[in-house]
Amino acid sequence: MNQPKGSLPIYLQIAELLVRDIAAGRLIDGERLPPERDMAQDMGIAVGTLRKALAELQARGLLERIQGSGNYIKAISDPKSLYAMFRLELIAGGGLPTAEVLSVARLPKPDYLPAFGKAADGHRIRRLRRLSGQVAAVEEIWLDGSYVASIQPEELSESLYLYYRTRLSLWITRAEDQVGLDIVPDFAPAQFGLPVGAPAPHILRISQAQDGTRAEVSRTWFDHNVARYVARLK
Repeated sequence: MNQPKGSLPIYLQIAELLVRDIAAGRLIDGERLPPERDMAQDMGIAVGTLRKALAELQARGLLERIQGSGNYIKAISDPKSLYAMFRLELIAGGGLPTAEVLSVARLPKPDYLPAFGKAADGHRIRRLRRLSGQVAAVEEIWLDGSYVASIQPEELSESLYLYYRTRLSLWITRAEDQVGLDIVPDFAPAQFGLPVGAPAPHILRISQAQDGTRAEVSRTWFDHNVARYVARLK
């Protein structure tokens, strides 16, 4: 199976999907998962791939594997996930996030964005986001230009924060989300469920790096017919 460059390995995609289902309450504490062969068949993957995904969950403390009995969910308050800061879920809950890069460009920072970073320009990354294959959102991310001279679209991982950590030694440690209403931007592709100019829920995110500086500002417009914004309090 050929995967797009930047995609997570299949076993990690499955693990992340299950983590989000646990966080959404679709899989509850103590629930027994179906037999591995049945589960793998339903997901269209090899049993060995599923077992790697389950081993990943076990390593994160989210699964108890009992010999001769089965695999049981262990719901914990802070499931470690590559998408821990991705707050959109399908209406029914959960959903595996994926991203399609629409464009990447280094440009002067727009005046309408909150102040961030040190450079006068930044990397503007526009993406289409899906949840388990359903088109859910369009987003525009601005990364301060001081972190890297240029970014090629093919370099980007589906988890942008993973790309930051592994390629730029940048950890996003805190973020503030401001949720409101805006209109669908003119760069939204035709497959996005809402037309350009239509009202849409909008998230403005201001993200801080490990040293406390504002590293990134992003804007996300999402289709309320497909997704919802969820913040779980601990």
